[in-house]
Amino acid sequence: MRLGVFTPLYYDRSLEEALDLLAGLGVEAVEIGTGNWPGDKHCDVDALLADPAKTRAYREAIESRGMVISALSQHGNPVHPDAERAAHDHGVWEKTLRLAEALEVSVVNAFSGCPGDGPDATGPNWVTCTWPDDFAEILAWQWSERVIPYWQDQLELLRAHGVKAAIELHPGFCVYNPETMLRLREATGPEVGANFDPSHLFWQGIDPVAAIKALGPAIHHVHAKDTFIDAQNVAVNGVLDTKGSDRLRERSWYFRTIGFGQGERAWRDIISALRLVGYDWVVSIEHEDGLLSNDEGLAKAVQLLLSLRPAEAAG
Repeated sequence: MRLGVFTPLYYDRSLEEALDLLAGLGVEAVEIGTGNWPGDKHCDVDALLADPAKTRAYREAIESRGMVISALSQHGNPVHPDAERAAHDHGVWEKTLRLAEALEVSVVNAFSGCPGDGPDATGPNWVTCTWPDDFAEILAWQWSERVIPYWQDQLELLRAHGVKAAIELHPGFCVYNPETMLRLREATGPEVGANFDPSHLFWQGIDPVAAIKALGPAIHHVHAKDTFIDAQNVAVNGVLDTKGSDRLRERSWYFRTIGFGQGERAWRDIISALRLVGYDWVVSIEHEDGLLSNDEGLAKAVQLLLSLRPAEAAG
């Protein structure tokens, strides 16, 4: 199991500067954004696709520092009810698959997407309850008419490029927990699996260890990000929270560097569970901690993961 980092936390630096910093910390893999929500500051997809020499040089810049690319990441909404937005996000996805093949990267990270409430919708509609009956009808329509057909159509592309889709279980999208992930996988194929990020599960009340055992071979990639749950605010308002990330004292939960949300024991159990189900790829640190700087948060996350990783897994 390798130690990785998702590089947007260093979008204020060039790729080369970020790679040098990460290599100095003992990082062994990088996850690179190629557009949509993570942006593409460290990857000019069009330029790389147009010039095989640039693609080789890009890969060499990473491998010469003792690292590999764990995944290319483009988190969009390819089933957005706005046709132009959906087409844009799908276009980034398709180009990313082509680049993954050229770079010999086996995983592309994504969101499942979230449609609207019907054919004439203008915005996404994330359904969280099935009553009144309108919501159950919306949910059935979303899955049968948009989500499943879209991802079934992607199987040919995934197989053609030799790539697996790792869908992040993320509230706000149709795939947000193990049950919805496995539902989509069953309707498509083994190429479609999970980018397992415990931070989105903690606040939903999901036990990451139980989730890992339920998903098993469906886990294609892993994020390391933690969540602090403010018990006092939850006691008043519950876990569904729409307050901005600038209001941490008022929120029911917020993201933390690993070990600062659920504690070291939780992460020891997560790493053990991943090994138990046979996951042997990268654990990629994603830093979104509003209380620690990028440098401090990353250093602490790297230190903790290195201490938890079995000695035989090094390298």
